[in-house]
Amino acid sequence: MPVLNASSLTLAQVYHDLKFQKLSYGSFKSLLQLEPLSEFEIAELWQIRNDFKNYLNDGKVLESMVMALTVMPLLRIAGFYRAPIKMRMEQEIDRINIEDEDISITGRLDLICINKTRPTVNDIAFWILAVESKNTSISASEGLPQLLTYAYKSLEQQKSVWGLTTNGVYYEFIYIQKDIYPTYQPLPSLHLMEPESSEKLLQVLKAICKLQNSVGNLPAVI
Repeated sequence: MPVLNASSLTLAQVYHDLKFQKLSYGSFKSLLQLEPLSEFEIAELWQIRNDFKNYLNDGKVLESMVMALTVMPLLRIAGFYRAPIKMRMEQEIDRINIEDEDISITGRLDLICINKTRPTVNDIAFWILAVESKNTSISASEGLPQLLTYAYKSLEQQKSVWGLTTNGVYYEFIYIQKDIYPTYQPLPSLHLMEPESSEKLLQVLKAICKLQNSVGNLPAVI
C-alpha cells in the first residue's frame, strides 16, 4: 500500500480521497460569541504586531519564527496556555488508510490544542483547535490540504473541529464538521498587521478557547 505524506497532498486529492466538501463562506458571529478586548490585550496585540514587523522588514520569516513570534503569543493571550487545555507541537497523526484507493496517509501536525479533561471514546482527548503554519512567502491557504487531512481522523471521535492556517500575516479559520461526508466552512481571512482585523483575530481565538467549557458544543487548532 503506497504511503503519502499529508504535506504533499493537493486540495483536489483531499476532496477525492477523503470526500471533503466545501461549504459557502460563513461569519464569525454566527458561530462564536466575540467579546470586546481589554486595554491590556490590545497593548499585548500591538506588541506582537510590532515585534513581527521588525522581522518582516528583514524579508521572509520562516515557519518556526512565525509560530514563535505570532501564533504562540496570540494563543497565550487568548487563554490556550491555561488548564484544562494542553498544547502539542509537531504531533504525529494517526495513519489514515483509504481502502478504496489502496493508499495510506501520514503526517505531522504543527500544533494542536486539546482538552484532556473531556476525553472522547477510547480516552482520546478532545480537539479544541488545530494550527498549520507556513513561512511568510507562502499563502496561508497553502496549508489547507494538510489541515483538513489532520482533522479528518478527529471526526471519528467528535462532531466538529476548528482549524487555522497562517503565514503569520494572514489567518484563515475553517470550521470542520462531521456529516455523511466531512465538510468545512471557510471564514473571512484576518490580517495581523491591520489593527482592526488583528483585534478580531484575538477575539476569535478567545471565543474558540472558551468553547471548551460549553457542554455539547465542543469544537476542536495547524
